[in-house]
Amino acid sequence: MAITYHIKVKKDYAADLIEDLEKVDAIEVFASENESTIEIADWQKETVLARLKEAKTSPETLISWTQAKERIEKLIS
Repeated sequence: MAITYHIKVKKDYAADLIEDLEKVDAIEVFASENESTIEIADWQKETVLARLKEAKTSPETLISWTQAKERIEKLIS
């Protein structure tokens, strides 16, 4: 029987921690009982992993959420 723990992780460490746990097959991702299961295509998973890798190796390319919102607002106005 699996034990479920709820932990808080500082956002600076969360992506690395999840990636490390996935490497050792230590976590299982699942929907809770009140959520529906959503299938994620392999290409979507690969895209996210590639973007995480790029963010880790080239952090200077990242922008803040505020900057992203400003860019989006300019595009739609």
